[in-house]
Amino acid sequence: MPDSPIRLILLDFDGTLADTRHANARAYMQALAEEGFILTEEEYCARYFGMRCDDFLRSYGIGDPVLRERLRLRKIALYPTFFDSVTLNRPLWEFCRQFRTQGGRVWIVSTGSRANIEGVMRHLGLGMPGDVSAPEGQVDGILTGPDVARSKPHPDCFLETMRREGVRPGETLIFEDSAIGLEAARRSGAAWFRVTL
Repeated sequence: MPDSPIRLILLDFDGTLADTRHANARAYMQALAEEGFILTEEEYCARYFGMRCDDFLRSYGIGDPVLRERLRLRKIALYPTFFDSVTLNRPLWEFCRQFRTQGGRVWIVSTGSRANIEGVMRHLGLGMPGDVSAPEGQVDGILTGPDVARSKPHPDCFLETMRREGVRPGETLIFEDSAIGLEAARRSGAAWFRVTL
């Protein structure tokens, strides 16, 4: 890509590449309701969307790690039942597809679980790394919360992806939507762009 210093695009997933707010909220609402907790979609979207599951559940007030793990697994199991409410950020995805045809690399960098991300990607027709048969195209890599010790707002996830690609912050463009994601992007030293769905 001789006309551009940008060699790598890093995409947050939930709320940036895909609007998963309703699906995430509804899966959490049902999982929590089964344990006797009440969460509204409005509360989840306003206060917790974009947080790593364990961080969200602790912030919500669930101190028992066994219960948090049970809720996490139940939410993962419920999540696909709400995929019909998920939509792709088509303008951003088309931009990334064009970027890849010019030799650029595109990664998803998210605090979400890999199982959740891959499930939504399959639903939307997006391919994992190496999946050239995906109808909507593919990404070059996926890095999720468990792949680094510190989650956003720390920049570790972005810096680790740059390290894996051999790219400097000045050669990277990050797309994010949440306050914690934008803070992580800022701390990484890369250029960033706020997405509002």
